[in-house]
Amino acid sequence: MKIVQQNIAPNQPGSVKILLEEHDDLWLAYNIIAKGDTIVTDTTRKVAHTRRSSDVDQNDGSRLKKSSSRKDLSRLRIKLEIKITQVDYERDSSVLRVRGRSLVANDLMAPGSYHTLEIERNKEFDLTKKVWDSDVIDTLHESENTSGADLAVVILQQGMAQVFLVGHRTTLCAKIEASKTGTNKFYEKVFQAFTKHVDFDNGVRCVVIGSPGSIKDEFRAYVLEEAERLKMNSIGDNKSRLVTVNIGNKEGLKEMLKGDEVMGLVKNTKAAMEIKAYKEFWDLLSTGSDRACYGAKSVEIAGEMMAIQTLLIIDDLLKNKEIALRQKYMELVKSVKKAGGKAFVYSPMHVSGEQLAQFTGIAAILRFSLPNLDDTY
Repeated sequence: MKIVQQNIAPNQPGSVKILLEEHDDLWLAYNIIAKGDTIVTDTTRKVAHTRRSSDVDQNDGSRLKKSSSRKDLSRLRIKLEIKITQVDYERDSSVLRVRGRSLVANDLMAPGSYHTLEIERNKEFDLTKKVWDSDVIDTLHESENTSGADLAVVILQQGMAQVFLVGHRTTLCAKIEASKTGTNKFYEKVFQAFTKHVDFDNGVRCVVIGSPGSIKDEFRAYVLEEAERLKMNSIGDNKSRLVTVNIGNKEGLKEMLKGDEVMGLVKNTKAAMEIKAYKEFWDLLSTGSDRACYGAKSVEIAGEMMAIQTLLIIDDLLKNKEIALRQKYMELVKSVKKAGGKAFVYSPMHVSGEQLAQFTGIAAILRFSLPNLDDTY
């Protein structure tokens, strides 16, 4: 989700211009839009045009009195502003619809007429609320950052290169096959992918370049030389953030991020904090501590007791097709944060996300021991 423009503050009226970029952004928007809000967006409506024709007398060419008419339909693009009375989300098709009364009159509609809008990806809309609740603002900003990544990884090995962005989700942005025309041509293609997806001005805090042997150092030097030649100051000014590590011939992203060397380099990124949180949970669990629990029921009870210090949950639970379950887990995340705790949402492709999935996908580190938690249900 991208916030194009905003003018909002807690407990105040305001508006925001939103662009939904991914399918799941529709679900996030469903949790933000409410009855009584006003939405403005471009849409199309069918318009009927009446055509009239007269029959002509074949003998003298004079027009007869009788005439016929027909209606042709066409679509016109209009700007529609409605006050929302209903919001619906279809879980199977991931379709978001809002219904409400028109606030603006024009040639095609009267004020107060009912209209239904289907909110689409890659189309901007303006959302206005009389009062912006602080929880809704938090959800909006968290939604904007769900696809944001503060760590980029470039892996070069076995005749190919991969460029990843690691944040709330782990995304394989590009895969480049080694060129038969030479090393520089290969580096050129990797550099193009690098500059397309890695943006230091938009959140990326560290780039890890890994390879066996000296390829990583050669590519880093190539990136800096090209950046200087092309006057790409955003790369040159952040060259200290381009770090290299040595990896094995068959090591992928997960193996690479498990290494202590990499963890030391990326310690302030989301990926590192999520790995650290999972390690703390695992250490507590392994030692039999009563300050760690997992499973939906145990974590839910711990949440009701305000005992959760850190919540660990996989992204799949927050994207569950059952809307009631989605709402339950989202409310749990909110309540943990509201009580001063932390919540980490793990991608299934995350280094620790796969392991967390083996523990039902939800776990918690507790503020205090709850020795009989498993016996409470």
